[in-house]
Amino acid sequence: MIGARYFTAVTELMGRIMEEESDAIARAATVVADAIESGRLLHVFGTGGHSAMGAEEIFFRAGGLVAVNPMLDPGVMLSYGALRSMAVERTPDYARAVLDEYGLGHGDTLVIVNAYGINACTIDAATMAHERGATTIAVTSRELQASLPQGHPSRHPSGVNLADLCDHVIDCKVPMGDALIDVPGITQRVGASSTFLNALALNLLIVGAIEELARRGVEPAIWQSANSPGGDAANTRHVAQYRMLVKRL
Repeated sequence: MIGARYFTAVTELMGRIMEEESDAIARAATVVADAIESGRLLHVFGTGGHSAMGAEEIFFRAGGLVAVNPMLDPGVMLSYGALRSMAVERTPDYARAVLDEYGLGHGDTLVIVNAYGINACTIDAATMAHERGATTIAVTSRELQASLPQGHPSRHPSGVNLADLCDHVIDCKVPMGDALIDVPGITQRVGASSTFLNALALNLLIVGAIEELARRGVEPAIWQSANSPGGDAANTRHVAQYRMLVKRL
């Protein structure tokens, strides 16, 4: 059964994140905890295509941190056109306008979500964040970056990789091509993996940061599901505090 093979392949990669990235996640979670404890926002930018869902995954999320500022830019989101998104993702210097719009500055922390980690928007986001004095955390696949040739059209003109630029890297283990399953009679592999793997890595980062804050005796603002009893009432004070700070709230 193809569904069982797909499930097994996805969960094996998830297991690798748990086993191989625990130290990297813990280090990055400490950085996030530092930002939250100091009263700053955690900025997150999914820099193209389905990676944009990474910014949405940890924003306004039940059980997640309130102080998350997602950079939900129309240019890189599929909902405004898939081919348009790909073209924007490959446009050098585009990230500058996004970082300007969301006010990324000195002392901030930026999570950059992109499994391939090679395109112009992604690489520029990392380099420009450093120019502004921000700390960067990458959720990306080292395998993909190492496997793609330097002449690939989706690469940043510099040819550098996201994993080599960021202060902290969580390897999401996405394999070349993203899809996992071979089907007899079908040329192309099927069954994408990146959304599952990015989401797991991001949520491990957030719960790790919350655990670290608890260890310090700090209780951060955490969203409750608005669809659960008392959810609206519990979230009202968070909205009042963060409405003017989080751009898309």
